[in-house]
Amino acid sequence: MRAALTALAVTACLVAAPGAASAAPRCDTAPIRTAMKALDRIGVGIAVTVKSPRCGVWSGGVGLADRRTGRKVTGNEHSRIGSDTKAWTATVVLQLAGEGRLTLDDTVEDHLPGLVRTRHYDGREITIRALLRHTSGLPDYLAAPFWKDEEEHRWDHIEPLRTVRQALRLPPPERTPSGFAYSNTNFNLAGLIVAKVTGRDIGTEIRRRIIEPLGLRDTVWPGDRTTLPKPDLRGYVKRGGKTVDRTEWNTSEADASGALISTGADTTAFWTALMTGRLLAPAQLAEMKETVVDDLGQDYGLGVEGYRHAPGLVTWGHSGSMPSGHKFRNAVTDDGRRAVTLLIGSDVFDSGKVESIIGALIRDLR
Repeated sequence: MRAALTALAVTACLVAAPGAASAAPRCDTAPIRTAMKALDRIGVGIAVTVKSPRCGVWSGGVGLADRRTGRKVTGNEHSRIGSDTKAWTATVVLQLAGEGRLTLDDTVEDHLPGLVRTRHYDGREITIRALLRHTSGLPDYLAAPFWKDEEEHRWDHIEPLRTVRQALRLPPPERTPSGFAYSNTNFNLAGLIVAKVTGRDIGTEIRRRIIEPLGLRDTVWPGDRTTLPKPDLRGYVKRGGKTVDRTEWNTSEADASGALISTGADTTAFWTALMTGRLLAPAQLAEMKETVVDDLGQDYGLGVEGYRHAPGLVTWGHSGSMPSGHKFRNAVTDDGRRAVTLLIGSDVFDSGKVESIIGALIRDLR
């Protein structure tokens, strides 16, 4: 760890502008070292990527990537990023809005006529903006009896349209005063709208509009693929009091709400590009950052979560969770200059401590 961070500091000095190296502020690795020690005490495998103005981008890890072989996390592992996919989907939708191919005030009925028309739900009254902000009032399809035991469907191919129809049979969810009710159904519907507008599925549009332009070589839309690219961060869950490996999983049902596979470096590059205007025009980025209060008392925009840390410190990101045991946490500052990304290979850890470590690290990065 010390050698890696020393090398990081040396690299930061080497890339300083000619003649300015002596005057340039030095890379301070102390906050990263402190955070890595704290994360190591969490006791699970975690791949870490950090971006700071003076140190650039660094990746490392704590714990084991594979408990069976004893392979340690190094920071370049592939993992499922779960609901962080929602930010990528929202970016595609906002790009289409910027191109005039849809508007955020379009309704579901405008693009998918007759699909949402039940006693409780009416697609004529649900806008694309409401889908992306989780204020549509649609329930989460994962609340359907079909998903009571997700492992029963671990290997199944499930179309996103099927998940929407499962949700439409459910009663309305409980909503916050802002109208917020988190629902994966919203984003699977948004993905179907993208397909209707472009003639291509959401995975293809994410690849064409984000992955390829940004040169993200380690980000994958899996389709029915059940394995992760190597090197992989194995996913572990508790079953019957035992820790078991559930890495292999068909996540086709997650689709626009959570299917992506990526690395810490790639997701950091995506969020940096998003916050610095490389993916969205100013008007669309401003729309994305217009928030409501969510069910956790935090801020939720269009496919992005706003986090309030210390006074005056606001960051953006989107957490992720998959039944394979993979978790995702990240935070990036408004200007994109500081970022922290964690890929976590277990569904059992102290989430509060992890969030506290992220907040302290992004506060202290220089």
